[in-house]
Amino acid sequence: MKAACLVAPQTIEVRDLPEPVCPPDGLVLAMRACGVCGSDVRRWREGPPPGIARLIQGHELAGVVVEVGSQVTRFKLGDRLAVAPDIHCGVCWYCRRSLFNLCPELKLLGITPGLDGGFAERVVLDNTLLRNGIVHPMPDGLSWHEGALAETLSSVLACHEKCGTSLGETVVVLGAGPIGCLHIVIAQVRGAAAIVAEPNALRRSGAERFGPDSILDPSQQDVVTEVKRLTGGLGADVVICANPVASTQTQAVEMARRGGRIVFFGGLPKADPMVRLNANLIHYGEQVVMGAFSYHPRFHEEALEVLRRKVVRAEHFVTHTRRLSQVGEAFAIAASGEALKVMVEPD
Repeated sequence: MKAACLVAPQTIEVRDLPEPVCPPDGLVLAMRACGVCGSDVRRWREGPPPGIARLIQGHELAGVVVEVGSQVTRFKLGDRLAVAPDIHCGVCWYCRRSLFNLCPELKLLGITPGLDGGFAERVVLDNTLLRNGIVHPMPDGLSWHEGALAETLSSVLACHEKCGTSLGETVVVLGAGPIGCLHIVIAQVRGAAAIVAEPNALRRSGAERFGPDSILDPSQQDVVTEVKRLTGGLGADVVICANPVASTQTQAVEMARRGGRIVFFGGLPKADPMVRLNANLIHYGEQVVMGAFSYHPRFHEEALEVLRRKVVRAEHFVTHTRRLSQVGEAFAIAASGEALKVMVEPD
């Protein structure tokens, strides 16, 4: 089979690898669509982890079952499945309390070395993944792109439930990549006004199609001052940092109202994860600062239903499609900022 192997920084080789062997308690999925995530692009820039010769990335996956192990009863040949990356241990303190995304032994398909992901013609879903991972049948009528986009949407749905976005509130989204644009849509679906701030002109232009109430340019405007002006001096009810930029986390505290919620959705670079916050605003204003990472598996199922009902329209997010043999081009497009979401399909 053909598989896209990351072998060095910004170097992907599409190689012919042996066909995967279906385990008796697992299955083999034929990839039909796999999205390029921002975390994929960061790993692509850095190359494989130290000591790893090659890495098959891809964790926003949709495909069809082409082989089923003799011990598998949950799925059958021809099933159309959507797959997300998380594989929890199932036995730790967090897993026993259904906080699966906080599992300290969490492994990620297409990210953790040894767990080959979706940028390949075939993907093995073993028993550990089927038991403790995130795999759901796709609803009838859902496209492959929608099935793959469900992974990205899941984390956004979980974030808004966690921070309690509600009717009549104002949500500020810092960053207008695919995640930021999903935050715009879901904030508005929950009845909130959405303000987005993005320094990249292409991404600001792309955000317009989702109809935010205001679009700010941090390179030309004082975003904190503008948010205060747009909210009558009050500040935002919710501020979501949907980017990996430390300065926006500092600003988020300053633009939130008293009692407001600040969500650190985008992780910072591991080499420089520290940030300065005005602790007095948090203390005296009783602000709530929270992290948002991954999600409970139920949000993946909910995302598929949201996509089925066209609350989120995949065609508005998927701006570029490339074949597996063109995966290097897919990554270059995603890294350039000109795309919203790039999908890889089999040749």
